[in-house]
Amino acid sequence: MTDHSHRARRLLARGTLSVAVVLALSGALFAANAKFARAADDQRHPQDLAELATVRTDRVQQLAAEVDDLRADVEALADETNADLDGQIGTPSLGYLVEGGSTPVVGRGLTIRLDDAPVDSPLRGTSIDPDVLVVHQQDVQAVVNALWAGGAEAMGLMDQRVISTSAFRCVGNVLHLHSRSYSPPFVIHAIGDPEELRDALDDSTAVAGYVRDAKDVGLGWSVETVDTLELPAYSGATELDEARVPDDVEILPGLEEALRDARRDAAATQSRTPQAPTSPTGGGAADD
Repeated sequence: MTDHSHRARRLLARGTLSVAVVLALSGALFAANAKFARAADDQRHPQDLAELATVRTDRVQQLAAEVDDLRADVEALADETNADLDGQIGTPSLGYLVEGGSTPVVGRGLTIRLDDAPVDSPLRGTSIDPDVLVVHQQDVQAVVNALWAGGAEAMGLMDQRVISTSAFRCVGNVLHLHSRSYSPPFVIHAIGDPEELRDALDDSTAVAGYVRDAKDVGLGWSVETVDTLELPAYSGATELDEARVPDDVEILPGLEEALRDARRDAAATQSRTPQAPTSPTGGGAADD
């Protein structure tokens, strides 16, 4: 009885120890899983707006890089297809590629910087309207429109290429362009004749209003001639959701006249073409 009781106690002690080890390992495993889950959850769900904006911006930049790689693959495949067709499909001109933003551009031009008034400006906190002390969407738009009107061949805003379908907007003093966000100073690059671009800026009433406010309240404004500007290719979406041609703008000027001329030329060519004689039908012999 004594030996049996002793073995029972030893078995009980071993069983208790095994259970304790299993529980300890399970607890450690659960704690580790909870820690990893919390870390992953923090990464998926940032705790503040600034962190969320950073995560989203990084994601957008990553996706933009993937789009650039995929576009390069598509262009390479298109080139191979065109080569197989032996010139049956025309190659877009360099001007078309530049205007569409599908190729990087290097050349002379201007760099323009717009910035809010300094934080320590003595005008802050006075009776002056605070909106006058910051750069607005219409200010950036005025500069961009003036540069296009001045003959800019290519343009960039911050680190992105701007094309005819590009749209940007400001929320407060934060500028949003192609799903990315920027804080001032806002930098615009334009490739073209520097003198003509400067003249276009001087001729713009909207730009003149901003320059006047820049002198009065300390807004940032600078225009610099650059001998070598490098603008990247456009990496955003090229599809239009909708578009409307103004009523006073003719679609494809000269198209109807060209079609009329083509029909008239075709009719004239047909009338001058001699007609082949037709063979008589039937099997009768001709008279002598």
